[in-house]
Amino acid sequence: MARSCSICNRGSLKGNQRSHSKIATIKRQHVNVQTLFKDGKRIAACTSCIRSHGRVKTAK
Repeated sequence: MARSCSICNRGSLKGNQRSHSKIATIKRQHVNVQTLFKDGKRIAACTSCIRSHGRVKTAK
């Protein structure tokens, strides 16, 4: 499963991490994606979509 939200299509960000000698290495910042069930299907939703406006209801 890809590390992106299936609701807002938000994915990971890419940036540089600098050492003391200013050597750049690529650093990925991934979205906090949780798997849950919606309408009987398993989806991957980020936590901001789960919190905001009740877009996703978790099955309990």
